[in-house]
Amino acid sequence: MTSTVSSSDKPRQNRSQSVEFFDSQPTPRSELPDPTATIEKLALLGCEIIAGVRSVDQIGRWVTEDVYRVLAERSVAVRQTRSRTEPRQRPHISVGLTVVTEPRDGVVEGVSLVRIGPRTRAMCIRLEGLDHRWRASALALL
Repeated sequence: MTSTVSSSDKPRQNRSQSVEFFDSQPTPRSELPDPTATIEKLALLGCEIIAGVRSVDQIGRWVTEDVYRVLAERSVAVRQTRSRTEPRQRPHISVGLTVVTEPRDGVVEGVSLVRIGPRTRAMCIRLEGLDHRWRASALALL
């Protein structure tokens, strides 16, 4: 008796399952460090990037591709504007109160009050636990 294997007998591999295997994997909150320090650091770095005094490359490993792209575009616009005007002093930026909430496991949202010169603004950050570390999937300066 001869056995043959036809293409219909081969197990099919779902392409979407193999792609998902290599994507960033979610990490439960129990395997992640306290997010408060990460939110405060990202708030400071984000404000410095938006102000044009820090390179966007320095925040690359802590943010998702979408956040990186938006920050890069905004940073380029600010640098072009600053190059046309006379150089200003580096603004004094400090992070104050930070409030953190956890809408679901592996996701935290935080707001940090950030003082930029004479103004106080709010930096909102959403962190997701991916590949056993926090990554910012949203960042907004209000």
